[in-house]
Amino acid sequence: MIKGVSKGCCVIIALFYLAQIIASGADTFSVATYNLENYIDADAGTRPAKPAIAKAKIRESIRALHPHVLALQEIGGTNALLELRASLKAEGFDYPFWEHVSGFDTNIYVAVLSQFPIVARRSHTREGFLLGGRRFRVSRGFAEIDIQVNPRYTFTLITAHLKSRRPVAVADEAELREQEALVLRETIDARLKINPDANLVVLGDFNDVKDSRAIKTVLGRGKTALTDTRPAEKNGDDTPNPNPRYPPRNITWTYHYGKEDGYSRIDYILVSRGMAREWKANGTYVLALPNWGNASDHRPIVASFIAEEK
Repeated sequence: MIKGVSKGCCVIIALFYLAQIIASGADTFSVATYNLENYIDADAGTRPAKPAIAKAKIRESIRALHPHVLALQEIGGTNALLELRASLKAEGFDYPFWEHVSGFDTNIYVAVLSQFPIVARRSHTREGFLLGGRRFRVSRGFAEIDIQVNPRYTFTLITAHLKSRRPVAVADEAELREQEALVLRETIDARLKINPDANLVVLGDFNDVKDSRAIKTVLGRGKTALTDTRPAEKNGDDTPNPNPRYPPRNITWTYHYGKEDGYSRIDYILVSRGMAREWKANGTYVLALPNWGNASDHRPIVASFIAEEK
């Protein structure tokens, strides 16, 4: 259902948008993820409210990507999400369907905006784990939804925002992140156990580099391993890879850490083997936009897919 709308109206709206999808004849779609860096509407502790200039740059970035489905991290409460949704609609980008997930963190959340109907919701808000004899909660929960692209193609989306690399007093930040990654992997395995060839995309801000224990955990191994789409800038780089053991030397960073003045890739779009068959590498990239940092300390990434089972 669309939140805040009656069940009967929701069915009518869903049928309307499905009819539009069928009529458009679109055979591809895109999925993006974007950490908005404290998109909140009021100061909360050390987190300041998002200024108008930053909100405008975020909308410019989203318009440049024009994704059909957009996963968000560091969004505020539902009011903040609905304000962003309304502002995008006023600029010609309508996302009728949405999911907002609350977790242990009461300031920032994960959410999804979709142009396609959300036909099932299994979001996770209370997952926890034991570490050093203490019980912890997954700070921001996971959004898990099924999206109907057209009558022939449905996929499951799971978005997460794992523990940051900033130190905390209660435990080691890397161990907390790895434990959250283990819980996320259990969620992935539960979906793929039902159908190993399910269309599944797992995306978001995982707050670590690919060689880390946390990311290796999320990627998994064997038949249920996920494929890293590895978005890179569309800047014309096409030189051969000098070392085939490693990925090409193109520009893939998604995050700027001001304290270290460092740039790293910590945002991911990962896909199951079923969805990898429909993945379009030439429609997958990091958005390179002038003054990108006015919007967030992250850059958004997008991946494209064929809307037909292969």
